[in-house]
Formats: sequence, C-alpha cells, structure tokens
Amino acid sequence: MSQRINTYLNKKSRAATLAAFRILFGVLMLMSLIRFLLKGWVYKFYIEPSFHFKYYGFSWVTTWGEYTYILFIIAIFSCLGIILGYKYRLSIILFFLSFTYIELIDKTTYLNHYYFISVLSLLLCFLPLNKTFSLDSYKNKIGYTYVPRWTVDSIKVLIGIVYFYAGLAKLNSDWLLRAQPLKIWLSSKTDFPIIGRFMNDTWFHYLMSWGGTIYDLTIPFLLIIGKTRPFAFILVVIFHVFTRVLFPIGVFPYVMICVTLIFFSGDVHQKFIDLLQNLFKIKSKIIDRRDLYLPSYNRVIGYIVVLFLGVQLLLPFRYLCYPGELFWTEEGYRFSWRVMLMEKAGYTNFRILKYDTGNSFSVTNEYFLNPFQSKQMSTQPDFILEFAHFLGEHYKKELKNENIGVFVEGYISLNGRKSQPYINPRIDLLKVKEGFAHKTWILPFEDEIKGL
Repeated sequence: MSQRINTYLNKKSRAATLAAFRILFGVLMLMSLIRFLLKGWVYKFYIEPSFHFKYYGFSWVTTWGEYTYILFIIAIFSCLGIILGYKYRLSIILFFLSFTYIELIDKTTYLNHYYFISVLSLLLCFLPLNKTFSLDSYKNKIGYTYVPRWTVDSIKVLIGIVYFYAGLAKLNSDWLLRAQPLKIWLSSKTDFPIIGRFMNDTWFHYLMSWGGTIYDLTIPFLLIIGKTRPFAFILVVIFHVFTRVLFPIGVFPYVMICVTLIFFSGDVHQKFIDLLQNLFKIKSKIIDRRDLYLPSYNRVIGYIVVLFLGVQLLLPFRYLCYPGELFWTEEGYRFSWRVMLMEKAGYTNFRILKYDTGNSFSVTNEYFLNPFQSKQMSTQPDFILEFAHFLGEHYKKELKNENIGVFVEGYISLNGRKSQPYINPRIDLLKVKEGFAHKTWILPFEDEIKGL
C-alpha cells in the first residue's frame, strides 16, 4: 500500500493545467463580483437590512455598513492577482477570506454555489497554481513544466464530490416518484420557447427528475474516462446552460462548465496557455525552466489536502445524527450539496407574551426584515429561533420588561403537500438555546420521504 502511495505521489501533471484553471477561476469570480456590485446587491443584502441572520458560531461576523464595499474591492483586486498570478498565495488567501466573510454576514443569502466557491478557494490556497504563465514565475525567472499530479487530482475529487453527492441527494421518493419540486417549478415555465408546451406534462417532469439524477451520479466518472470525456463535457455544457435558462442561479452554471475543463489532459491546457500568449503577445522571460515543482512541505500539504477532502466526504452525512425528516427539520441540510430539492412555503407568526400580566401581541415581521429575509425565515428552523431571540431582546428593551416570552405559530407546505403545523406554539423559544442538538420544538412531519 505504501509503495502504491509513493508511486502515485511521484506522478506529475502539466503545470499549465493549474495555470489555466487559475485564470478561468479568477475571471469568473471577477465577473461575479462586478455583477453583484452593478445589480446593487451589496446594499440590498448587506447594508440596508437592520438585522442579519448569523451562522451558528459566527455571530462575530458583522456587516461593515457602507464599508462593506471595501470587502468587495479587496475581493476584486484579489481576483486580478489570481488571474495574473501576481503574489498568488496572498491573492488567493485574501480572496478566500474576503469572499467567505461576505457570505458569513447573513446566511439568508446562502447558496450551494457560494459555498462551493469558498470551499474551492480554500483548497486553492494550498496548491501551486502560479508555477507557470504567471507574473510570479516571470518575476523570479523560474518556470516549471510539471507539478505533482495530486495537486490537480485534488480539484477533480472536490468537483466529483459536488456532482456525486448532488446525485445521491436526489435518490429520494419526492424527487424520483413524485417529480417534486420540479413539477412545481416547471409548470410555471409554459412560456418557454419550443419546449414550453411540455412544461405541464407529467412525463416531462419525470424525465427532468430522473435525467438530473443520472447526470449527477455519472458525470464525474464520464469526465475521468478519456474516451467518454468529450461526450461528458458536451453534457456538462447542455445541462448547465439549460438550467441557467430555466432558473435564476447566476454565474454558477458557467463556473461548473469551466471548472470541469480540468479533467482534460495537460496538452489541452497548454494549448490554451499558448493561445493566450499569442493573443496578448506575451513573451516569456523565464530563464530557468525546470521540470517538476515540489512544494517545500510536499507531504505536509498533501496531508492537509487529504484531511480537507475527508471532511468534504463526511460533512454531508451529518444529517444522520438527527431524527426526523431532513427536508422538514433541515438539520444537516446545508453544506451537503443538496441542490434544488425543496420547495417550502408558509407563514410564521411571532407572539410576545408578558408573563406578569398575561397580555400578548403579535409581531409584524416585515417591520424588522426585508421581504427576502422574511420569506427565508418563515421556513427554516434556525432562522426562526434566531429571530425569536432577536425579538425577545428588542422587546425587553422597548417594554422595559425582562419577564417576557416569545411563542411561534407556523405552518409549512413542503413540495406541494398540504400545509402542516411546523412549530410547537406552547414552547417559549426565548428559553431555547441554539446549538447542534436536535430541535425538539419542531412538530413532527405528517408524511414520509424515503431515500437518502
């Protein structure tokens, strides 16, 4: 076994593969950040709201107010450094820190592809993406033709995890046997050109559900195999362009299309680098052209990457530690590559009780939250608990009364089902602490969803 590991660790890949990946990643992130600024989302999501929902353990991450734009500027300049390969290590670390900090300001904006970008950029902090075709290599006048193969394979493994786990998550009765929630979403797309007339057809809903499952489960393996790789990449392009047209999911489809290029051979990436050199008339200033780059702490970095990938393999299964239906309680739902599997709708009413007088009154959620925050809060238990505590502290000060309670009445419809009671209205959520323990104040799900 140790001999096989040593043999693998001695294998190498073209440094051009990582250089091409670095450039494409930097360009896409730059476009995404500029798009965020142009659409006014910095103000809408991070500055305007008077209250922000926090991830457990990250309440210390707060908005910078008007200075939040500085975070975006830092991220943008980091992207430029990544693209050019200028002070790459500093650039990728700054990008990871600034981008992740932005995402931690308010979990209302959580999306799987934002999480993917944070996770991927963390991995890239440990990989040598600047050892060829970079300002760093030109400045040092040292360039490398090859890098250790595991540095390329680690990115492939992460991408494979995202796809395969997304496929595993679709192996449930709602997705496969009820075609939900696709049936709900597609039925509203009847004005779509050419295939719009099929959007209400049951057979089309099942075709999309089963097709998406098969795609996610098989695409990593089809990309690994050389003979099927061109066909697989065509599928990647068709799938992500189609989903981008159907659903408003930003630049994520383009990110996935570009990152899967890493599965192609190093010769393909070298041609891409040569094309850029000719296009921009870049002359190499490399004096010392060396064969294989080995990181100073090759094995240590290797162990860190293995540990990192191990966490990514295990983290999505933490939901097994909780009883009840995952889609209902959402305990362990985030950070598990469960993409577009739920459609929840409902309302949540907060009641403030004065224990000393027995009087109570209902809260107008929109007084404290914008419409987007209110919609997200009404269907997610950790949001509900956090908002209950916020209201408790707010009204303790406003009423000058420490002896109050916060009770919640909520109803939820999950994937087209009839609305069901969601929160136990007899429990004072102000007395409940947030944590990793099971939320016993969530009422049982009156149905069953079979599968992973």
